[in-house]
Amino acid sequence: MTADAHARAIADFRRRKDEHFLAGRGPLKGEELGSFRGLSYYPPDSAWSFTVPVERADGTEVTLGTNTGETRVMARFGTVTVELPGGPHTLTLYAPSGDEAPARVFVPFRDATSGPETYGAGRYLDAPLNGDAEGGFSVQLDFNLAYHPYCAYGEGWTCPLPPRENWLTQPIPAGERLPDA
Repeated sequence: MTADAHARAIADFRRRKDEHFLAGRGPLKGEELGSFRGLSYYPPDSAWSFTVPVERADGTEVTLGTNTGETRVMARFGTVTVELPGGPHTLTLYAPSGDEAPARVFVPFRDATSGPETYGAGRYLDAPLNGDAEGGFSVQLDFNLAYHPYCAYGEGWTCPLPPRENWLTQPIPAGERLPDA
């Protein structure tokens, strides 16, 4: 995909998300919804999009903490190593328990923007998987699609917290950001 086509696809994704929120199907209600003018994002940058091979895990169930103290059980689907500008970093990918071949994996992460520029607890990626003829997988990690969980917008939502192994020490200036950052 060319950089222009990538930017158009990201713009379309963001437009649809804003429409979803404006229709009242997102986390904003009442006065907040009435003043909503769209989410804030970093400019699209295809340099923050990676297709990387997945090192499969054994599907062990893990318990992720949440912002409310409840827990969420997911399966460890695998890991990927991404060559970020500050060096390689390994991220853990999660899937619903029992799903051996999900269409997407869940990637909760924190980075150096968490707090000053993005939601302090972290952001999420829902990353599409691609299978190959030998039964292996690759994943499309496009940080331009990173988003804040609903708990970033108010109380009443339970959101999984990124586990320590998905804490990046460098900034990922891509995806959703805080409105005033």
